[in-house]
Amino acid sequence: MNLTIDPWIPALRLDGRRELFSLQGLFAHAHELRDLAVKPHERIALMRLLICITQAALDGPEDEAAWEGCQPLIQPGVRAYLEQWRNAFELFGDGARFLQANGLKAEKKSGEKTRATKLDMTLATGNTATLFDNQAAENRSIDGARAALNLLTFQCFTPSEIVGAGRLNVTDIPKRTGRQAPCSASSMVHTFILGKSVLESVWLNLYDRELVTDLYGNSGWGQPIWEISLPFLDEIFRKNAARTYLGRLVPISRLIHLEADNQTILLVDGLIEYVIFDDPKKPQIVVFREPHSTIRSRNDQIAFLRGDIAKSMWRELGSVVAKRQSNTSQTEGPPALTRRPIDRDLSIWIGCLITTKDEGIVDCLESSYLLPKEIFDPAGHEAYERGIEFAAQHAKKLAGMHGACCRYRLGLSHNIQTEGEFDAKVDRLPRGEKLHLRELLQSAEVQYWTHVEQHVESLLELPRNKDLITDLPNCAWGKAVQSAAGAAYEASCPRQSPRQIEAFALGLRRLNFHPQTNLQPILKAHE
Repeated sequence: MNLTIDPWIPALRLDGRRELFSLQGLFAHAHELRDLAVKPHERIALMRLLICITQAALDGPEDEAAWEGCQPLIQPGVRAYLEQWRNAFELFGDGARFLQANGLKAEKKSGEKTRATKLDMTLATGNTATLFDNQAAENRSIDGARAALNLLTFQCFTPSEIVGAGRLNVTDIPKRTGRQAPCSASSMVHTFILGKSVLESVWLNLYDRELVTDLYGNSGWGQPIWEISLPFLDEIFRKNAARTYLGRLVPISRLIHLEADNQTILLVDGLIEYVIFDDPKKPQIVVFREPHSTIRSRNDQIAFLRGDIAKSMWRELGSVVAKRQSNTSQTEGPPALTRRPIDRDLSIWIGCLITTKDEGIVDCLESSYLLPKEIFDPAGHEAYERGIEFAAQHAKKLAGMHGACCRYRLGLSHNIQTEGEFDAKVDRLPRGEKLHLRELLQSAEVQYWTHVEQHVESLLELPRNKDLITDLPNCAWGKAVQSAAGAAYEASCPRQSPRQIEAFALGLRRLNFHPQTNLQPILKAHE
């Protein structure tokens, strides 16, 4: 199977039909394909491959002016490039293989090989969590198209885990804890600009050579790994793979060999160290940043914006669109967003694979947003951040340890009537009561953010009309936030008995709403 001519990439036509395309077919029809049709982590891996192929085919673009005019050059350039390097994209066979290692032997004592399902991160194999799968005991055959997508995604996202011993030609590779692949480190969030077609999406996310030099230095452009016919142990090969833009876009995090039975693979740890920080325990200088990641500073340390299943990504858009403040600053969103003039509204896609040291792969997240062009200006950015801060303040008033739900709970169980009594009691609750209280607060907070999320379009109006932030409580976003807090409070705190009503009133005052509009019907019902 050759990935340049055999179909394996799922994509959507403009009429919504899903089809598989080869690399040649995808680029040939890219102008009439709406989008890729894959899972979040697969999209990231595929976009990196498509961008890498395009940049190598163009050998650029050289600068921003060249980038602006290069879209018509992509399809003919890629067609010639893939024809030239067709042999490098073979998935099976005795010669060079795409993202695989020839001469590999995996040394398992039992002689059993690793199941091919290991490469699919949504399937249960070994210690891999059952994200979307409950057939772990079955031997399953993985067809070539699926194997190709699995292989590419696994090389980009394999988490840190114990990998068995093996041998590459004459080099012994011991059993050890394999390092995280570059895309999965710190559960980092990846951001891509979405165009009206696959062709436009690839073009919008290209980096020009001047930008790459600014990011990674004069020798930071590099070559795709399939262009370098050197052994994996060669210093030139490893430096290109780990420390250059094109070399790192499509990584080799593990040494893998797909077996002909379509059910098993050989798998040992990779030989390339994809360093991000000089000292992971004290991250202050980014050695090599992933090109579509967001970097921000916290407590004098540099960190990637990471995915959080408890926090929707729209709350982090301020970090994603943040521009670097000085030449010494490393805090900024993806350079495709932050280092180019933005003269129109942009659709973006944000996604990540969430991993932990103890649990491995936990979940995958994705979202898409239409960003107003004004959000990239300092005033528009500040307006958005003010809107987020307003929502966060109400979340704290609702579900903080001194918030409305906490006052309700203590008023209910301890007959607290005044603010002074509450403040004296809240910090001295027994451990068991604190656990019950936290459950209530977490439930209320989840309901609150779920309600608020339905009105993100109103939040994104703040950068367009910055005058709205002068009176946030009375604009559409402010009213939505207050309404969401009230709805979450009412849903979390019953008020059916006189005691509950008193506790409800105590908590309601903390939200700074108008109690008479919410409480009077309740009080009258119990007179």
